[in-house]
Amino acid sequence: MATVIVQHPAMQAGSMFERWWQCRGAWVEPLNKRREGESGVQLLRPRDSSHPMLYSKRQTGHLYRSLRHPLGRPTIMRELQAYQALAELGVRVPKLVYGSARKHNGQWQALLITQALTGFISLEQWYETEHSAEQSARMLAALADTLARMHRGGWQHGCCYAKHVFIKINDNEGSSPSAEIALLDLEKSRRRWRTADASRHDMRQLKRHCGAMPESDWQLLMQTYTAALAA
Repeated sequence: MATVIVQHPAMQAGSMFERWWQCRGAWVEPLNKRREGESGVQLLRPRDSSHPMLYSKRQTGHLYRSLRHPLGRPTIMRELQAYQALAELGVRVPKLVYGSARKHNGQWQALLITQALTGFISLEQWYETEHSAEQSARMLAALADTLARMHRGGWQHGCCYAKHVFIKINDNEGSSPSAEIALLDLEKSRRRWRTADASRHDMRQLKRHCGAMPESDWQLLMQTYTAALAA
């Protein structure tokens, strides 16, 4: 089972998994009981303010089954694979710090530690505040390019909701603003051999869960996305 380790000042010698497992923070996503187990996310605040804040997704049980893993496999391991694959495609995702799973007293435990995205807000939050027409156009263009890049690469997000799409606007002095897009919560992501299948699933899902996005913005997004998908 794959493990990702990025050197981090909080971790030194000893059992890497156990040391991360013992880290505690405020729950930002309380434990949800499903998939034969439970899963939640904590915010880990560093003692040294020069280090970034981290998110720790913790799971006990919480398995998915497939032909390859009929007895079950922690969903975090599927998410870890998706984070790595999307990063290789040039799709921005939170920086991985640590990800692994172990069996403890006969039960799976899994961890995914990522750096917090500084300066980003969710697509849900975006439509709760006012933005200039130029900022909105830049954001929609960047979102279209990100989704098209993921789908052309053969990946489906699987939970493409506005709350899992994050945005950062860079107001560049003396020039037009630029937008960055990051995708989160890839627990349900999967490979799709047909780009059209990944596209159809995610875009229908985003349409149903796009928050307060006005229809005019959705039409512009789809127009730009369709062109980027064909590029």
